[in-house]
Amino acid sequence: MLEDHVKYPILRRRLRAGPAADYVDGFAEWLHHLGYKPFSIEHTLRALADWADWLGQAGFAVIDAFQVLDVYKSFLAQPDRDSHVRDRDQRSLTAANRFIRFLQERGVLPCLGRAPTPAERWPIIGEFRAWMQQQRGLRESSLNTYERVLIDLLRELGETPLSYSANQVRNFVLKRAMPHGISRAKSTVTATRAFLRFLAATGRCPVGLDHAIPGYASWKLSTVPRFLEPADVQCVLDACVAKDARGQRDRAVLLLLTRLGLRAGEVAGLTFRDIDWGNGRIAVCGKTRRQEWLPLPQEVGNAILRYLQEYRPALKSDHIFARVCAPLGPLTRGSVTDIARSALRRAGVKAPINGAHVFRHSAATAMLRGGASLAAIGAVLRHRSPSTTAHYAKIDFDLLAEVAQPWPQEMPC
Repeated sequence: MLEDHVKYPILRRRLRAGPAADYVDGFAEWLHHLGYKPFSIEHTLRALADWADWLGQAGFAVIDAFQVLDVYKSFLAQPDRDSHVRDRDQRSLTAANRFIRFLQERGVLPCLGRAPTPAERWPIIGEFRAWMQQQRGLRESSLNTYERVLIDLLRELGETPLSYSANQVRNFVLKRAMPHGISRAKSTVTATRAFLRFLAATGRCPVGLDHAIPGYASWKLSTVPRFLEPADVQCVLDACVAKDARGQRDRAVLLLLTRLGLRAGEVAGLTFRDIDWGNGRIAVCGKTRRQEWLPLPQEVGNAILRYLQEYRPALKSDHIFARVCAPLGPLTRGSVTDIARSALRRAGVKAPINGAHVFRHSAATAMLRGGASLAAIGAVLRHRSPSTTAHYAKIDFDLLAEVAQPWPQEMPC
C-alpha cells in the first residue's frame, strides 16, 4: 500500500487525487520488489506526483502517458515556465519513465515495438552467429565483437555476398582498421575472415575470398605481460574494508580475480552449481565453453560464503554475485570490470591495465615467482596452448639477467 512507502499525508493525497491514482499502490510495491530503498521509493513517488499533476492539468489520462512524454519534455525545456510551481525537472521525467515501464509490464499500456536487433535486421548475421557457436564454440562476448565489424561490412559492401570482390573486402578492412591500433585492426581481420569463410562454406560467396585480406604484423612474445606487484595487489584487497553488501561482494570478486586469475565474464557467470563446497573446488567455464574444476582457496571460499550468508540480496537467480543498487539483478562482465577499476582507484594504485584482466596477469606472475612451472600456470589459467603461457616466462627479470649475453664490442678495423 502507498501508506507503507510515503509518510507525508499531503504527498499521498496528491497521488490519490491525480490521474495515476489507480496504479500508485502497485507501482510502490513494484519498486520495493525491484530492490529500491525506502528513501528512493519515496523520492520516486514525489517526482511522479509532479508529473501526474501536470498530466491532469493538461487534460491527459494515464492511457496517454507514453504519447505525451515528448510534450512534457518540451514543457520542461521552456525557459519562461514557472519554476516555483512544484519541482518539475528531470527527476519527474525519470519517474514517469519508470511508471510507464510498470504499466507496460502490467498490460495497462502496450509495449511499443523495440528496435530490431542486428540479427533481425540482417538475418545472415543471425545465421553466422549460430554457425560459429555450433562449429567453433565461440561465446556470446566474442560474437558481439564480431557483430560490430560485420554490421559495418554489410553497410559498406551491401547484403549480396556473391557480388563481393577481393578489392572491396581488402579496402573495407584497411579503411576500418586505419584509425585504430594493432589490436583493433587484428580483430577486424579476424571477424571479416571468419565471416567470409562462413559465406564460402554455405555457398554464398567464392571460396578463398578470405585470402584477400591482409594480415597485420604482430610478433608473438614481443611484449612483456602487464601486471601489478604483489604489494599493490594486496593494497587493492586491503582497501575493500566496508562491512556492507558492496564491500563484501567486491572483496569476494577481487579475490577470485587475484587468486585464481579468472576473467571478468567468468566471475559474472558463476552460479551456485559451480561451487563444490564439500570438495573445496570451483567450476569455471572459459572461452571454449568447457567446464573445468579449480581448487577453491580457503580465503576465497570464506569471502564468497560470507557474502552469500550475510549480504547477498534475495533474488530469483542462481548467479552468485548481484547488483547492490536497484533494479537488482546478476552482475555482468562490465560490472566486474567496473568493480576492478573502482578498487584500483580506491587503493590509489596506478595499473598498466585499467580493468579486471590486470589481476589475471598478476596472478600468473605471482605463481611464476613462487616457483610454479609454466605447465601448472597454464592449467590454472586454462590456456589452450603452451605458447600462451610461455608469454609469462619473460617476467623473471632476475633469471633473464643471469643468462643475458653482453653486447658485442665494436670490432677494430
